[in-house]
Amino acid sequence: MVTTTESTAYETDLDLFSDEVLLEPFEHYRELRDMGPVVYLKKYDLYGLFRYDQVRNALNNWEVFSSAQGVALNPIANEAWKNSILCMDPPEHRKIRKVFDDALRPKFIRKVAGDIEQQAETLVDELVQRGEFDGVTDFAHKLPVSIVMDLVGFPRDEGRDKILGWAVNSFNFAGPPGERQTASLPLAQAQLEYLINNAKPENLLPDSFGKVVYAAADRGEITHEEAVTMMLGYANAGLDTTINAVGSTLWLLARKPDQWDAIRQDPKLVPSAFLEGIRLESPAQFFSRVTTEDADVDGVTIPRGSRVLHSYASANRDERHYPNPDTFDARRNPVDILAFDSGIHTCPGRTLASMEGHALFTALAKRVSKIELTGEPTRTPNSITRGLDTLPIRVS
Repeated sequence: MVTTTESTAYETDLDLFSDEVLLEPFEHYRELRDMGPVVYLKKYDLYGLFRYDQVRNALNNWEVFSSAQGVALNPIANEAWKNSILCMDPPEHRKIRKVFDDALRPKFIRKVAGDIEQQAETLVDELVQRGEFDGVTDFAHKLPVSIVMDLVGFPRDEGRDKILGWAVNSFNFAGPPGERQTASLPLAQAQLEYLINNAKPENLLPDSFGKVVYAAADRGEITHEEAVTMMLGYANAGLDTTINAVGSTLWLLARKPDQWDAIRQDPKLVPSAFLEGIRLESPAQFFSRVTTEDADVDGVTIPRGSRVLHSYASANRDERHYPNPDTFDARRNPVDILAFDSGIHTCPGRTLASMEGHALFTALAKRVSKIELTGEPTRTPNSITRGLDTLPIRVS
């Protein structure tokens, strides 16, 4: 059922967070885009933005669409993340962002992470020799897990093995109240306890992101609570979303041999193709903000104090902005995608994610003429992110 009245949002009973919709969301996104510039999701008391222009405008207007009350879809997560850069507006946001930007410059990343391209080539050499492998656990996991763990500075103890699982569940923790969010609570608590008890400044690896963050806290530039939350946030985003981006792009290329041929013939297309994979699959599907005043969106009023969901994934497939939006085109080079957010909240980890993705697919393009699926990939529904669990692949 869909209803509307003049100057108000279209209303829908669609359960956007059901397993069925999360697993196959894109036709639903199209229907939501076609309803109007703003859609009210009755089940969750959320106003939703699903078109490219409306999402981008909201992301760039932090004064009206504020992150200060949290970006998650439940109050427990928003309270837990209150010291996160995701959940701040200026001026508080600026001081945290400066620490992020200082610590995540490419020069610093290479100092800590080493030769990313060489690591990618070594990995791909091993996988080519095997011929068949899992595109998620064997290909997409390896660089992010190794590099992010060392970059953040996590001690080399048994806790490292659990961090990736915690990262995946942290996004369910940010979803709307329900079974997935409830099930994630113990894991979110375990992750926080690990950071507090194990990832102390004296235990962190030298010259790591964590060391930089705690040094800023010691100087009084940020609080120690903010330092812990920064480490937690970067570990989550730097692992799960990057893995999803790499795995999904590999899946798309396996289904589009003509596009892989184009990349092999011109490896300079790798950055464009990686962006295209991210555009189509959007590792982070959505977050939310709260309006600080009545907001006019193309003639529709969103009342002050409303929580507004913005769908990166739907915006990235909006036919009003991208021609043939459901088609993978390695030459499209969609540099304006919203998968990394926009405005002041543009993802500080974009540089590292891009370095990893470019290194992996460039190494693959040098060695592999054909990528084939040997079975059906699997995925588990997640309230915020989208990615594959397994991806059976053969290369030759």
